[in-house]
Amino acid sequence: MTHAIAGGRRCATEQPGRADITDRRDILELLRDFYARAFHDDVLGPVFVDVAKMDLGVHLPVICDFWETVLLHTGGYRRNTLSPHQRLHARAALTSAHFARWLGLWMATIDDRYPGPTAELAKLQGSRMAGAMSRRITGTGELGGGSHGPAEAVAALPNLRSWSQVQRAPLCPR
Repeated sequence: MTHAIAGGRRCATEQPGRADITDRRDILELLRDFYARAFHDDVLGPVFVDVAKMDLGVHLPVICDFWETVLLHTGGYRRNTLSPHQRLHARAALTSAHFARWLGLWMATIDDRYPGPTAELAKLQGSRMAGAMSRRITGTGELGGGSHGPAEAVAALPNLRSWSQVQRAPLCPR
């Protein structure tokens, strides 16, 4: 269950049968769900599928390392997160609307799957990353060009299609 808090932001609350993010497998499940949504999103799908031609078999282990380091402090990720996004921007002309949509999908996916402090940290860190990436790449940290904050981005999400591409991706190897 989620509830609105100050500023219209959604916050997950404890629910029977649902637990917080606790390990790499939880992060993998979150990422598979997120990428299913992103690949079929009208704004992000073309960037991930057509321009980046993202191979989840290659990407999931790396991004799992990233989020495992950010959320669980494992120290397994030692790459530059900005460089691949700058290269993608050179090919796809990313805008603050792309980062706002990414953030909206990220927050909605977390709220749909996990309650608890680590889930809240994932949303906070996602928000910080989206703002920082947007600022460094587009020159503005305003996601969506002004009033389009996380709550507005979540509210604007389209209905999603098939999830099969993400469900077929291999587990993150250790």
